[in-house]
Amino acid sequence: PFPETPALTTDCVVFDAQCRVLLIRRKNPPFEGQYALPGGFVDGGETVKEACRRELKEETGVDANALILVGVYSDPKRDPRGHTCSVAFLARIEHAKPMAGDDAAAAEWVADWRSITLAFDHEPVVAGAVRALASM
Repeated sequence: PFPETPALTTDCVVFDAQCRVLLIRRKNPPFEGQYALPGGFVDGGETVKEACRRELKEETGVDANALILVGVYSDPKRDPRGHTCSVAFLARIEHAKPMAGDDAAAAEWVADWRSITLAFDHEPVVAGAVRALASM
């Protein structure tokens, strides 16, 4: 039998041409009503990249082609529901009109994202994406 392990999740940091970040407002606890990155749990039988694209589409209506690995975030306290391990990706999308879906109450481009408190550990995830973007 498999050992008990953290749940596998994915998060997507999406920048547009104006360096705005695509954020959702969470519809459900934890962090209900707070800004967060699009993302969620990886389903059985899919890769983390497939899950990232699926979650982004489900929550924002936005499609991403190229995904760049930002990093792996595995602090046992990152999610109050239990231990999760997130594989985070960066996407660049020139223009898209987000529409909230699935468990997102809202989806929008946010220009002033540096001044917002994000749910979970999404601030260091965005910081990692900024570093990845700067090295491109």
